[in-house]
Amino acid sequence: MTDFLIYDLKVALLIAVFYMFYRLMLARETFHRVNRIVLLLTAVASYVLPFCVITYHKTVVMHQTPMVTIDGLQATVYEPSSTPLWQTVLPILFVIGVALALGQTLCSLVRIIRLINHSEQHPQDDGTTLCVTGNADLSPFSWMHYIVMNRSDYETNDASILAHERGHIRLYHSWDILLVDLLTALQWFNPAMWMLRSDLRAIHEYEADAAVLSQGINARQYQYLLITKAGGIGGYSLVNGITHSALKNRITMMTNKTSKSSHLLKLLALLPIVGVTLALNAETVKDYVYDEPQKQVPVKKGKINGTIKYNSNTTMQVVEAQDQKKEAETPKAEQQKEFKVEGTYTSNEQKEVPQDIFDVVEVMPQFPGGAPKLFEYLSQNIRYPKEAMESNTQGRVIVSFVVCKDGSICDAKVVKSVSPALDAEGLRVISSMPNWTPGTQSGKAVNVKYTVPISFRLDGNAKETPAATGTSTPKVISEKSYKLTENATIKDIVNRLPGAKIDENGNVTVNGKTVKKILINGKAFEKQDMTKTINLKDINRLELDDLVISVTEK
Repeated sequence: MTDFLIYDLKVALLIAVFYMFYRLMLARETFHRVNRIVLLLTAVASYVLPFCVITYHKTVVMHQTPMVTIDGLQATVYEPSSTPLWQTVLPILFVIGVALALGQTLCSLVRIIRLINHSEQHPQDDGTTLCVTGNADLSPFSWMHYIVMNRSDYETNDASILAHERGHIRLYHSWDILLVDLLTALQWFNPAMWMLRSDLRAIHEYEADAAVLSQGINARQYQYLLITKAGGIGGYSLVNGITHSALKNRITMMTNKTSKSSHLLKLLALLPIVGVTLALNAETVKDYVYDEPQKQVPVKKGKINGTIKYNSNTTMQVVEAQDQKKEAETPKAEQQKEFKVEGTYTSNEQKEVPQDIFDVVEVMPQFPGGAPKLFEYLSQNIRYPKEAMESNTQGRVIVSFVVCKDGSICDAKVVKSVSPALDAEGLRVISSMPNWTPGTQSGKAVNVKYTVPISFRLDGNAKETPAATGTSTPKVISEKSYKLTENATIKDIVNRLPGAKIDENGNVTVNGKTVKKILINGKAFEKQDMTKTINLKDINRLELDDLVISVTEK
């Protein structure tokens, strides 16, 4: 809604500029037909021009891939800024104003139709219909092909009245009024729109008056008729009536000399107005290209779950130790086959690297489910390489990749290296990601470069405690809402952990692995302790056998 209000303000500014042009250049001229067209076209153009965007493309060569970090995405998801009050109040006021303006137009239309339907109708040879009412004070008016008048005017059969209203009908003034009233509803707050609307009606009367005088009717008698009808009852905003508009202006316009044709050159002043509008509405789109060499880094299969760097706020750490014995017993060929069967790994060589790659686009690509699901995916799929664990290698690997037009991942490569083993694991988990929602530029899917930092950290002595730690998204916790000040049973705490299950016998499993003991603040609990209560505020570290989960408040 905010975008529409900004658009409507642009429309309001254009209407004010165009109306100012009309008042300064054309309002005193007798080019009634031209003036009418100018007002109608400028009103419509004011709504169209904001959509006319001239786009300039600028190519920018990037020597280093800018980083779009996970922390930045997380801030959007978990720390949304509150909506300002004006963004709530203004749309409500705008909608109320539009509803009232449209309601007034609709009520006037209903009254006109009702009056016509209850009148005595007399079809004419020229296609018009005379509608005679019993209201003696009603001034004559026209709507579409109907001419409404009281019985006294009908019996008088004044040629001036009929010529005036037939002039309105012949020139289709009713359609002008209907169009402008609808546009005015969207600009109810804009004084320039209301003045434009009023001036358009005045031009209608000038044209109808000219139609009367063109038939040889005496100007003074006609002006006297206008004065005598000025006190009649109106109140129908959608109609054209003989008493509409200021009499002084109409009489003055009748006595003015016809404007010179050369005065039409003033219309050329519209060209710079349109040009400036298009220039101000133009946009420059930067197309980013990269001069980095395309590197192919070998990908190795790991076995231990690692995690990604999150931030310094409340975090949850998830670590699963490697089953080294099972890995040793599994043939290497079978391990490789496991990846192919599951379909979780795609090599960079399998997909051609696209050429038209953007760095920043209007709508950035997104992992399925957003940033929280990306964090969750990485935390569940990263495995700490055995050689890195044995050598106590830790660090932050930064991996860049391209989210292609079809959402697939290609051209994954290490931007910041730590070690061959950790680099390979970072590439493996990035390359195995499912398809993303692609980024879009000007409504079209494009290839977008993306960068993700992955932190590898060993918990304690790597040789004694082969566990990899890091921080992960609190998505699972947030769904069940940790309240750090409440008391909870051990069973309730375990139930909140991602992947944890407790059967009816009290046995605990996490992601299918049986848990023998639970450590909270270093104190061991077993399944018979599930009903014991602990204050969640006191939890600093919760351990499930080799699975380590930490909750920290900073």
